[in-house]
Amino acid sequence: MTVIEERPVIAALVGLGWWGKKMAGLVNAGGVEMHFIRGVDANLEAEAFAREAGLQFSTDLAEALVDPNVEAVVLATPHSLHRQQIAQVVAAGKHVFCEKPLDLTRAGAEASVALCRKAGVVLGMGHERRFEPPVAEILKVAAEGRLGRLLQIEANFSHDKFLNLDRSNWRLKADQAPAGGMTATGIHLTDLAVKLMGPAKDVRVICENLASEIPQGDTMSAHIRFGNGGSAYVAATLATPFISRYAVYGTQGWIEVRDKAHVEAPDGWVVTEGWKDKPITVREVAPAEPVRDNLRAFARAVRGKQDYPITGDDMINNIALLEAIVRSARTGALEQV
Repeated sequence: MTVIEERPVIAALVGLGWWGKKMAGLVNAGGVEMHFIRGVDANLEAEAFAREAGLQFSTDLAEALVDPNVEAVVLATPHSLHRQQIAQVVAAGKHVFCEKPLDLTRAGAEASVALCRKAGVVLGMGHERRFEPPVAEILKVAAEGRLGRLLQIEANFSHDKFLNLDRSNWRLKADQAPAGGMTATGIHLTDLAVKLMGPAKDVRVICENLASEIPQGDTMSAHIRFGNGGSAYVAATLATPFISRYAVYGTQGWIEVRDKAHVEAPDGWVVTEGWKDKPITVREVAPAEPVRDNLRAFARAVRGKQDYPITGDDMINNIALLEAIVRSARTGALEQV
């Protein structure tokens, strides 16, 4: 009989910026089945936060990787570093959780997924939207066939949080965060879309700069067609007040989920449903902490308690679509995935 360890997964956190700080607070507050003992950041100014959080600080990932106590590494780093850092972590025999997007190219995503599979380590992905209770419900009822034939998705995840960032911030560099808000927010929407509808076939994008000097554009929308039929409209704007809306339409019913606040500080959701031959209903769902729940699922997978729910194929299909969206944002043409 297999004995499953109950002790928390001991981990290092790489990247102590905005999102890294959120994850550190959630994990080390308890209840995640994981505990950070090390913090890594190239910026020496992050040492003060690491000390306050009780983390052993270093500026070099290699120092954390040689620590025999570290079983897993969480990457909250710029997208352009992910492939190299994942390779380093896997070479050290550690499990790895990577913030989104996994990569900016399909080839890169395939390489990272293959590395983790060959090494037998868990690869986690920062797609916390899947762990929001009403979104998890959409995935469940769709998988059970209760929505009928899925026809269309309409989704928008936009905010203006980046307008006040220093222009040197990597999130405002077109080569590192291309196509408007795609890598910041839209990547979550496409993750759900390919999970529900299957691999994408092609995409046409409009990406403009209408209200700022953000180099990758501030207003982006993508119209996606899927190989199995059906379509999705996805918007990811960086110059409008926060909105997050996800709606799925099928032959037997439709569900729309609206966030009441950004996932940084979740405040619950408003769910509207329309089912065949039934009246439309509106209900509220209480706040939850999907970022924490995603990290908990990763820790449980590391301990062998359950499979991690975001598969390598899911990750590759999403990045393949992202790569086509980036191409179409530049050309304005219909791009094959």
